[in-house]
Amino acid sequence: MASSPVARLESRLKTLQRQIEKLETEAKKARGQARVRLRRLERRTRVTVGRALQKAEPQVRKAVAEATRLGRGLRAGIRAGAAAYRAGRPPKA
Repeated sequence: MASSPVARLESRLKTLQRQIEKLETEAKKARGQARVRLRRLERRTRVTVGRALQKAEPQVRKAVAEATRLGRGLRAGIRAGAAAYRAGRPPKA
């Protein structure tokens, strides 16, 4: 004797509900693992960036100081050259 269509639908519905529950638990577990992985990655990134900044900061300060010195020297040279140019040629009469 074949089972009724309603009974078959109910059994399929129960099976689907069990599968959905199983998927929900797996999804919660995956979300938790992803959250842990994300936190770990953020912490690693923060540490790496912090170390890179600590290492780069003195070099950057040194480069800026050197560029400032070069700029001052260049401006002084331009001023001296302009003054020498003006002093070397008497004005035309």
